[in-house]
Amino acid sequence: MDKTILLTAIRAALEAGKEIMAVYTDPNSDFEIEKKADNSPLTIADRKSHAVIAKTLQETPYPLLSEEGKQIPVEERKNWNELWIVDPLDGTKEFIKRNGEFTVNIAFVQNGTPEAGVIYIPVKQELFFADCAYGAYKIGPITELPAETTLDSLMNQGQRLPYGAPRKNFVIVASRSHLTPETEAYINEMKQCHKQVETVSKGSSLKLCLIAEGEADVYPRFAPTMEWDTAAGHAIIRAAGKEVYQAGRQEPLQYNKEELLNPWFIAQ
Repeated sequence: MDKTILLTAIRAALEAGKEIMAVYTDPNSDFEIEKKADNSPLTIADRKSHAVIAKTLQETPYPLLSEEGKQIPVEERKNWNELWIVDPLDGTKEFIKRNGEFTVNIAFVQNGTPEAGVIYIPVKQELFFADCAYGAYKIGPITELPAETTLDSLMNQGQRLPYGAPRKNFVIVASRSHLTPETEAYINEMKQCHKQVETVSKGSSLKLCLIAEGEADVYPRFAPTMEWDTAAGHAIIRAAGKEVYQAGRQEPLQYNKEELLNPWFIAQ
């Protein structure tokens, strides 16, 4: 991807983070919780984040598929060989719990494969960004991009992923809100294969970030996710030399499918 376009996506994520934090830190905010069709919470922060991302990404030549704009007919998007896949606020439940484990996710997908991604953690002011041509990086604290910023300067400032130190223990990362019996069975199976097994729980796409960093070895997800939940993290994992496979198959997750629901998967 052109470096200036990836920089635009980074700027969109940072600006979205500001909108989210304005709601998150407002002592008078009740988050204006509504219900989506699937009964998951929707807050004003989702909508504000989506609006600023959509406006910023209009500067690029690619269409946008977002959780907040998911009703685009498949007949229209099936011809999109290149597109953005966005979750303006991943981890809405974590947002409402006020535990800080929520993110802004922006991915660039080409022919069904996530080639570049941006994940921003507004509370920690940490930014993950990646392109399969340039590698994966983490930088922070960061809240905005000065006008003179280039992608090269960000890469020079950031830590290249993975950077996790060698460990004796085998680390499994699991969802804080969606630990299923199948996941528990997988963890027990891994305990039979490895002497020291540690389980770490995280919300939102932070689980995928831990794999990219090298701080965890595997993330099994045997519960529903949508494409916008995983696309950005998948891109960052790929750029860090790892992969997200469909469970039980050595085939990576694919994107902009007719059905936007992901199969179960294992990131490692």
